[in-house]
Amino acid sequence: MLNKVVRLFVFVTVTLSVSAYAELPDFTSLIEKNSPAVVKIEVEGRAASNSQQEQMDLLMRRFFGQRGIPRQQRPKRSLGSGFVVTDDGYILTNNHVIEQAETIVVRFSNREEFKAEVVGTDPATDLALLKIEAGDLPTVSFGDSEDLKVGEWVVAIGSPFGLDYSASVGIVSAIGRSIPTVNQEDFVPFIQTDVAINPGNSGGPLFNLDGEVVGINSQIYTRSGGSNGISFSIPAHVAQRVVEQLKEGGSVDRGYLGVQVDSIGKELAQALGLKKAQGAIVTRLFEDTPAAEAGLEEEDVIISIDGKKVITDRDVFHIVGNTPPGKKVRVGVLREGKRKTFTVEVGSRAELAGGPVGGANLDRLGLGVEPLSKDELAQLRLRYGVRVAQVGEESPAAEAGLEEGDVIVKIGYARVTSVSAYRELEKKIPNGQPVAIKVYRNGQAGYVTITL
Repeated sequence: MLNKVVRLFVFVTVTLSVSAYAELPDFTSLIEKNSPAVVKIEVEGRAASNSQQEQMDLLMRRFFGQRGIPRQQRPKRSLGSGFVVTDDGYILTNNHVIEQAETIVVRFSNREEFKAEVVGTDPATDLALLKIEAGDLPTVSFGDSEDLKVGEWVVAIGSPFGLDYSASVGIVSAIGRSIPTVNQEDFVPFIQTDVAINPGNSGGPLFNLDGEVVGINSQIYTRSGGSNGISFSIPAHVAQRVVEQLKEGGSVDRGYLGVQVDSIGKELAQALGLKKAQGAIVTRLFEDTPAAEAGLEEEDVIISIDGKKVITDRDVFHIVGNTPPGKKVRVGVLREGKRKTFTVEVGSRAELAGGPVGGANLDRLGLGVEPLSKDELAQLRLRYGVRVAQVGEESPAAEAGLEEGDVIVKIGYARVTSVSAYRELEKKIPNGQPVAIKVYRNGQAGYVTITL
């Protein structure tokens, strides 16, 4: 009797194991079909200079007439991944893979290699578009990343640690993750997965089971330098629009409404009479912006934009930032408990900030500026001016000492009466000549001198 029970147990266990195995997807055909379009990217640049030693050499030359010892800087090499998006040689990868590159070599799985040129970059989404001189190349197709659901199988192909064309699989762990950049830009609703992603996978594709690219592998969470089972990918619907703009003009423009928003917690939701703690409350409305012209007001709670739900303030940045300027969208709000809908023509962040430079929404000074409302000007006891919203790292503005929150009132002798006036004055600043900029900081007036 005992033997029969054991045999029955073994039979049931084996049957269940075979059944469970049969339900697992087969990734082999997907990998075989798409691997030829995935590339390994080898980058060579110059290592950062030793500024402390350069200062010492300068002192030696100045005081003792010595020339200093010339130093050979070792080339800085890095690896990444990418994939072919058009058969005439356009390749998508991460911006951080090719930053400060002097030479870029693209290698295919058949061992062919090509030198690549940078078409354009978009640091805000960490994407870069390359071009090689080749034709009739294998390509991948994009899928609809907005249809992704938590629990779906996904496959990554890339070159982790330089190990060519490796594949790893996992599931979608979460969607819409918010990870601001060092400049506090937040335009990417990242896909979180548990796929094993390691250094070298950056820029490689993330596939769904239909063999379509739904993400571009970009970041990992790690304390060891290797995979901890938490990786983040840029959604395909974000990447596709970036690719289109980089191909057209080498830079990316984004939409804006002209509002400052905040998330809604449980207590604020109760105070506002909301059933759920979701949506984004308008804490500041800028004058002469799309939102103001459409009729939005401060204290409005934005609950939807262009048919997409707004759960937190981050959703506003994700949706609007990836909406083409000029597009008319319907914005749903709750105002004093009543639902209202406004049609807003999305504005251009490039025009607001002074024009895209190097893929970022900063002008030649390295600044992004925003308008001040009449109430804000009155509180500052000013009649005109624009606020510094962003200062680019290592930019002329940063070197001159400008900070976020400074109010620019004059460039040279000309008054800065609006954002458009600022843009016109900024465009006229000549290269190589110092220009005085009058600013207010913490109620005190002062001047900074900037040379382009």
